[in-house]
Order: sequence, then structure tokens, then C-alpha cells
Amino acid sequence: MQSGLRENLLKVLDGKEDGIIPVLSVTQTATNGLMETTGAFWPQAHSSAFQMAELSLAAHTVGGLEAIRYPFCLTVLAEALGCEVDLGTINRPPEVMSHPFAEKVEKPDIPADLYDRARVPVVLETTRRLKNLAPNVPLIAGMEGPATLVYHLIGAQDYLKWALFKPETFKMYIREATCICEGYAKLLFEAGADVICLDDTVAGPETLDCLLFETLIKPSYQYLTHSIEGPVVIHMCGNTTSILSSLANCGFEGISIEESVSVAEAKSQIGSRTILIGNISTTNTLLYSTPEEVEEEALKCLEEGVDILAPGCGLAPETPVVNIRAMEQARDKYQNVFVK
Repeated sequence: MQSGLRENLLKVLDGKEDGIIPVLSVTQTATNGLMETTGAFWPQAHSSAFQMAELSLAAHTVGGLEAIRYPFCLTVLAEALGCEVDLGTINRPPEVMSHPFAEKVEKPDIPADLYDRARVPVVLETTRRLKNLAPNVPLIAGMEGPATLVYHLIGAQDYLKWALFKPETFKMYIREATCICEGYAKLLFEAGADVICLDDTVAGPETLDCLLFETLIKPSYQYLTHSIEGPVVIHMCGNTTSILSSLANCGFEGISIEESVSVAEAKSQIGSRTILIGNISTTNTLLYSTPEEVEEEALKCLEEGVDILAPGCGLAPETPVVNIRAMEQARDKYQNVFVK
């Protein structure tokens, strides 16, 4: 089905139910096995368009995933805005180390050449390379969501304190971050991306309560999904059950959930307003279990109603490639036995 992978995913994201259930990841996909196969290793692959393209492509060609997801971190925009970033090691992803706007309650000064800074051009060039290498395979460009970007810029303490006690300052930062995310997403689509995945865990109920989400975060999501011309999905780690219904009203084409969320409950919350992505455990199952156990959990996700079969979070670098391939095998078995 490789020639129709892109069309199939876009059809599913558009709510059409007559296609094959895609097997992919909207979160990071690099593993040690894929690094060894391609010769593209962390941390170098975070800064090289050639290595980033080779490593992310291998999750499709070697791992069997039916989309190419890149980059491998959530620090690209933060670094372009002045955050110091530790690019990590072969087993540890990049991490924000400084928060240049901490305690600055005035409107942040956004550089005019933002999208020419740091690794933003690397990701855009990766997009163009992948479009040439695999034109029929959907490209999923991941990026930090507006809440995560604000969290990186001002730090955890100010993020929580301003959300509670300086909501107008918090909203100002969220508005600025939303505009930055909008501009970056548009550039990614222009370069050839097919889908944008916003990863915005710190907007969820394990950091902000439901009321704060409604007043501080939801308007930015609604703005983004209406202003960006192209499919946008969102991923949040943790138990997002309490905001799923609200998220489904934000205009996202899909919502990615982790294993702490019940698929059945999630389906009842979102109905037909958006599609559900998930939610095989990345640690308990994909990392530590056997391919047979991966297949068993994947079949359970499919039987409970996920629209796209995917890991519940980013893959751990030590994840065996054979376990990644077991997801596709489970989907094939499910559609051959249960659907036909």
C-alpha cells in the first residue's frame, strides 16, 4: 500500500472511514537500532538535515511505520528564541537548559529573523529532502505547542505562577507563542509537510486544571486550527480524559492519547468530532515486551476503536525495531480477520 500511504492518512484525518487504519507515530521515532542501520546518530542527527532525514525515513523503511515523523525533540523553536539547549546523547533527547524570558512580564521581543535561527532551517530542509526521497509517504512534522514554548521560555515556576496569579501576562505570552507556532507550521507545510503534530503536554490536566485550560489555552488552539491550512493533530502525555471533550472542539483533525487514557472512554468523549490516535504503551510494551505482547495490546487498541494505531508517546531509543514492526502486523491481522 506504499503508493497510497499519504492519501490514506489524509482520508482518515478527514473523517472518512473506508480506508485502511494507518500505523504510525505522531511522536518521536528514532531508536538505537535505526541509528545503527542508517549511520545517523543522536545528537548529530538533531542538527543535520541529511542525518535527520535518513534517521526519520528509516522508521518507515525499516520499522514499517506508514508515515515519517521528525524531528526528534521539542526544543527547535525554544532554541531559536534564545533558550540554551543541551542536545543530549545517543540515548537522551535535547533538553532546554535556560529560560531567557523568566520574570519578564513585558511583551517578549521576537526577532524578525526567527525562522532563520538555530535549527529551524535544518527542519525545513529535512522536510524538503524527505519530500523528494519519499513523495508518497506522509510527512508528520512535530513541534512544540504554544504552552510548551511558553514553558521553555519562562520556566516551570513562572509558568505555573503566572497561570494562577498573572493570567493576563500568561495570555500575552501564549498569544505570542501561538503566532510563532502558526508561522512555523505554515513554513513546514510550504516545505512539504503533510501533517503538523503539536506536542503540548504542559497544557494538559496534569499541569493546568480544566478551568485554566479552558480560559488560557483553548482559545489559542482554536485560533491555530482555523488559521493553519493543513491537518493539525495534538499529542499530550498523561491522563487527558477530563479535557478530551473540550479538545475535540478545538478543530484538531486528531487527538493522540497515551496509555493512561481508556480508548473506550476517549471515544465516548470525542464522538465523531475528531479522530483518535494511540495508544500502545511505549515503556511497558514497546520497550520491554515481546512482539507477541505488542501485537496483543495493539489488537486491543484497535478493537476498542482507535482510528490510527500509534505509540502512546515518543519511542524510547532502546525500543527494539521488531516491536515497532509488530504494530503493523497487528493491524493487518485485525483488518483481515475482524473487518473483512
